[in-house]
Amino acid sequence: MTDNNKQSAKARSGPTTLSPNVSVIVPVYNGGDQFEDCLAAIARWKPTNWELIVVDDGSTDQSAALARHYGATVMSTEGRLGPGAARNIGSRYASGEYVCFIDADCEVNAVTFKNMAGILSRDTTIDALFGSYDTTPRAPSFLSQYKNLMHHWVHQNSSEDAATFWSGCGVVRRSLFLALGGFDVVTYKRPSIEDIDLGYRIKQAGGKIVLSKKVQVKHYKNWTLMCLLKTDVFDRGIPWTRLILSDKSRLINDLNLGNDQRLSLAVTYLLLLSLVLIPFVPHAGYAAAALAVVLFSLNINTYSFFVKRRGALFAIPAIGMHWLYFVYCGIAFWCGVALHTRDKIQGKEVLPVMPIEDAAGQHKSISTSASSSTNSLKNAATEPVSSKTLESQNNAASQTAIANT
Repeated sequence: MTDNNKQSAKARSGPTTLSPNVSVIVPVYNGGDQFEDCLAAIARWKPTNWELIVVDDGSTDQSAALARHYGATVMSTEGRLGPGAARNIGSRYASGEYVCFIDADCEVNAVTFKNMAGILSRDTTIDALFGSYDTTPRAPSFLSQYKNLMHHWVHQNSSEDAATFWSGCGVVRRSLFLALGGFDVVTYKRPSIEDIDLGYRIKQAGGKIVLSKKVQVKHYKNWTLMCLLKTDVFDRGIPWTRLILSDKSRLINDLNLGNDQRLSLAVTYLLLLSLVLIPFVPHAGYAAAALAVVLFSLNINTYSFFVKRRGALFAIPAIGMHWLYFVYCGIAFWCGVALHTRDKIQGKEVLPVMPIEDAAGQHKSISTSASSSTNSLKNAATEPVSSKTLESQNNAASQTAIANT
């Protein structure tokens, strides 16, 4: 973004006020130029009655100064704690009825906040809401386009009555978020499925979560193959499998867990088996061809979407990547099963979830503390938060939640 464009982006173009009152929280670690574009878009489209809190998670660049330049209240951590911990910190000092999480490598558009506020104001029973990436990711590489378009497709074709949560662009009722202890950064010490886990806890506590097709953000991330594999297998697939196996009710027919996706995974491995057997078993090649047709047919709507958005030359390698996705999803699943089995042998148990009515009661004490903290936000923002302090706060919140069940 040029200097002139950045100056124009800073000019207010969004609505003066919107209800309900929301605190926008952005965690950042060495955000760079992309972070400035993120801030410029928020500054341009954020309603004036919504506050912007940036939690600088141990950055060594000018991210904190940049955030202040765009009117954000900045809080800092002692060293790098991770985005989940940063979001928890920002939420404790927020003043809005809801907290809205936006990733530092995402860009809101002219209607992101407007659509979000409209949905929340029309249905006051909603406890959490999240959206998706748009169809125009910034990074031009094939993998970046593929990964973001897949995310868009999955979210846009999933049920609006959601059972999980996404923190890239999501909003949660602050009282419930605090009462449930926020993101679990004790179990998930590095960025993983802490947002999915939060969604399950909200849902199990009786909360209402909505996936809005109209709330979208642009994603800046440049994906590489190793980064994609690491994220999908170690940061998402394995821990998500373990989370589902700890409570079978979490195995929903939606998002990446739809019945068609489970069937596709099974067909993929039958296809691989058929290919291996070709030299040894007569007609195994015919079986492999038939299974390939079945796999293609199960996902034809996805592939039609690729053709529509990027053309056939993009869709052909995208199909190959999608089939590779099923292969490593199977690997992640069985690794998750093995680790879950180990947990059962070692006697590890899943902590109970606090009912929503108890969460509301617990928030009486939390809100008082948070309110006083908000009044001294300027002082708090200058004092770094340590990992030891954060972990003790999270443990205390979890123990309080358990005591109220």
